[in-house]
Formats: sequence, C-alpha cells, structure tokens
Amino acid sequence: MNLVTKALFFFGIYVFLHFGYEATGFEVLRPVFGTSESVFEHLKIGFFAYFFASLLEFALLRKHPLRPRGFWPSRLLATWSIPWAMASVWYLAQAVTESPLPLPLELTWAFAVTFLSGILGGTIERGIEDIWFLPGTRGVLLLLFLVSLVFFVSFTYRAPQIDLFAIPEPLHSGGGR
Repeated sequence: MNLVTKALFFFGIYVFLHFGYEATGFEVLRPVFGTSESVFEHLKIGFFAYFFASLLEFALLRKHPLRPRGFWPSRLLATWSIPWAMASVWYLAQAVTESPLPLPLELTWAFAVTFLSGILGGTIERGIEDIWFLPGTRGVLLLLFLVSLVFFVSFTYRAPQIDLFAIPEPLHSGGGR
C-alpha cells in the first residue's frame, strides 16, 4: 500500500472513530471510539485508527507482504508514535502563531494534522520495515503497544484529573473544536 493510500485509510478511520460513538451512543464502542473533545480522546482515536489502518493494510497485503519480517514491528512503532506526532504537530500552530487559530482555520489545521500524521507514521514504518529486529527490540515494541492499549482503554473509563484529559475551553469566539 502506498504512503498516501495508507494516510487516507488512516484519515477515514480516524473520522469514523471520532464521530461513531457520538452518532450511535453505543457503549460498547467507548474503549476505541472518541467520546469527547479532550486531547486524550483525540490521541486515543489516532492510536486506534492507525492500528486499524495497519490491520487493513495487512489484510490487503497478506498474500504478498513486501517485508514480512519487519511488517508488524514497524507498524507497532508507527502506531505507538502516532498520538505523540499528532500532539506535536497540532500544537506547532500555536507555537508559531502564539495565539489560537480562528475556528475555520483550526478545523482546516485539524484535518491537515490528521492526514499529515498518517504520512508521518507511514514514513516511519517504511523506513524501518527492512530492519531485522532483535527479539528484545520486538518485545519492547510489543510492550509499548500493549502499554498504550491499556493506557487508552483504561483511562477512557476513569480519566485522571489532569490537563491531558480535560475538554479544552474554547479559545476563540464561536465554540471549540
């Protein structure tokens, strides 16, 4: 799967996970789907959206994987990285402008950051999928993925009262994200 196709799958899955719980209210979707506008929920959506895009990619390439040995270690690292890439790129706008973006520009930036994050994840995985990972490295990548999985699912139900989990106050007139 080429880089842009993977990023588009990621973007589509992200949008589905962002609005799916709100649209249905199905409680069973809560561990994976976004349930609020908090930064944490957006990071969770990114994590799961990239993992599901990688599962889809695997299913499509299963009969002819390009790099079978490095496929999953590279995808686990990219999946683990996506939330942190999203947060870093998202806040870059405010770091540069030193003020909140107007709502239309903020929404445009949100779409751009999401798609760009898919490109960044795909670039990471393609850059390392040829590497023969030592068993210890494979174990660390699996551990980081599993720790993130527990982090995102468990804090969906009982979020600590720290900024990462708070729904942001609107920074501009006209509402929040």
